[in-house]
Amino acid sequence: MSTSASHARGVHFGRQDIQVVGLGVGAVLALVGVLGFIPGITMQYSELQFLGPDSHAMLFGVFQVSMLLNLVQLAIGAAGWAMSRTAHGARNFLMGFGALYIVLSIYGLSVGVDSAANFLSLNSVDNWSYMVLGILMIAAGWMFAQYFTDDKKARK
Repeated sequence: MSTSASHARGVHFGRQDIQVVGLGVGAVLALVGVLGFIPGITMQYSELQFLGPDSHAMLFGVFQVSMLLNLVQLAIGAAGWAMSRTAHGARNFLMGFGALYIVLSIYGLSVGVDSAANFLSLNSVDNWSYMVLGILMIAAGWMFAQYFTDDKKARK
């Protein structure tokens, strides 16, 4: 099979499209987790708390972060990398963690920014970006899973 034929079927360097998307999303989320610990990229770094609404550190000056939120982002990114070794795992990562981001968004919107229940230090920009991210992850998992399913049927 030629390289162009492999690419046309959604296979890149031995990975299916859904795996590439899962790896990409995992890498971006892990990078966001790391950047949350870097002074200069994270404004008001001296106000970074482990958890809670009193952490006023702001990633890129926009997204409120805490140490716990940064660690959660790193863990989700690492899970994305690990799960995207297979097409099935990548689909599960995109859809499952996409749903988790939607739940986090709804939670953050319902408890409010200054509430003690806001243990991850989410602000309204975080909440809405997590909603969009969750929807996009689920959509990608669903769209690329169709190619994954079709590829499995073609091999039988």
